[in-house]
Amino acid sequence: MKYFFHSLLYTFLMLFLISVLSFGAIHMAPNSFMGGELNPNMTPEAISQLRAVYGLDKPLLKQYADWVDNLVTLNFGISFVSGAQVSNVVADRLPVTLWMNMIALTLTFVLSLGMGIKAALSYGKKTDTIISQFSLLSFAMPSYYLALVAMMVLSVALGWFPIAGIHSLEPPEGIGYYSDMAWHLTLPIAVMVFVGVGSLALYIRSLTIEILKSDYIYFARSRGIGEGKIIRYYILPNLLPPIVTMLGLSLPGLIGGSVILESIFGIEGMGQLFYLSAMSRDYPVIMGILMMSAFLALIGNQIADAVLLKLNPFVKR
Repeated sequence: MKYFFHSLLYTFLMLFLISVLSFGAIHMAPNSFMGGELNPNMTPEAISQLRAVYGLDKPLLKQYADWVDNLVTLNFGISFVSGAQVSNVVADRLPVTLWMNMIALTLTFVLSLGMGIKAALSYGKKTDTIISQFSLLSFAMPSYYLALVAMMVLSVALGWFPIAGIHSLEPPEGIGYYSDMAWHLTLPIAVMVFVGVGSLALYIRSLTIEILKSDYIYFARSRGIGEGKIIRYYILPNLLPPIVTMLGLSLPGLIGGSVILESIFGIEGMGQLFYLSAMSRDYPVIMGILMMSAFLALIGNQIADAVLLKLNPFVKR
């Protein structure tokens, strides 16, 4: 209980600091939506009326207090652009980003785990060289460049995949609706997996090599234990703590999405929403996404710590 309350206090304190910094940074940004810079045709009377409607004519501390009061009830305000509730705007965009990132994250971790362990077990051999070089290529590859190349080759030249969007102009009904969506999302997910698998595979390879140098691995092999059991009972349990930590830190990416990839592939997800909101200075939407991402980052960190305590009780000391 002491650990629980300490973690809860830490989470609320960090959320408060993040909210203050984010709120201050947003209001210091140039070219406000209500300033007329983005729309020169707006008259001073219209600007004053809009500022009064959205409460921007109040003192800054009063605006922050009202925003936090609404935030407690999960009311993120009203979008400047669409006039809809931010929670409804996010709810419309969240599912596609959530599914896309969950699939990409799962594939990335599974492939990285297999590649990293295989490379470590084949240390210094041809297999290790191939996996390491592929991982370095993946690590160094910019996602926007790979996305554009994949779109030009696989979508434009060969016509295997759609160029953009998540549905055809006339999507089929029933199961065909979801297969059509999967067809549209295959290329973006493949790009996300390719650019994410390299760094994680190299990290797991490095950890596995250190584990293989341990005395208990030496004695396990001297007793004639096969590679399969060594991987299952000796390597994987020691790889779990860092993997759990990385999974916890990956939670914000599940809803934050990829600003670049979603914009390139025309996917109406959270990443594209954040980009469009930043370009149009839609501050309520920006603040809503920032606070949700910050909350998920903090909760993911706390969940990872709690799981680590179960996996390794010696962490308590």
